[in-house]
Amino acid sequence: MKINLTVKTGIYCLCIKLPQGYHIKVGCLGTFYFPPGFYVYVGSAQSSLEHRIQRHVRRKKKVRWHIDYLLQYGQVVSVRAYGGEKDRECVLSHEIGNMKDAVVPVKGFGSSDCLCASHLYFFQDDPDFRISGLKIT
Repeated sequence: MKINLTVKTGIYCLCIKLPQGYHIKVGCLGTFYFPPGFYVYVGSAQSSLEHRIQRHVRRKKKVRWHIDYLLQYGQVVSVRAYGGEKDRECVLSHEIGNMKDAVVPVKGFGSSDCLCASHLYFFQDDPDFRISGLKIT
């Protein structure tokens, strides 16, 4: 797994590979079909990015956030981290959502504390190279 962790706090995105399709219950959002492919999740950690990311890649954990439901089936293949306050999380989410071929698989996923449609995006092909070129200021 590739991890670009040069900051202690800020925002991040996880690139998750789902090898096959699954119907997954995502908390109170409901049950959704997640086709095989790549998912990019955008989040923030204003106390410790390292601890948050370690939690995400750990297999055994209490299911707490929307992303935890997907991570029971998928594998984190890369992590990108950026400095910045929590409000930059939505900026990064919009940047990824505006990328060619980005699809919102579940409205409200990871975005219950903001006005974004979602903080999760689906891609048929691995988007990591394109994400690595994003500059979030």
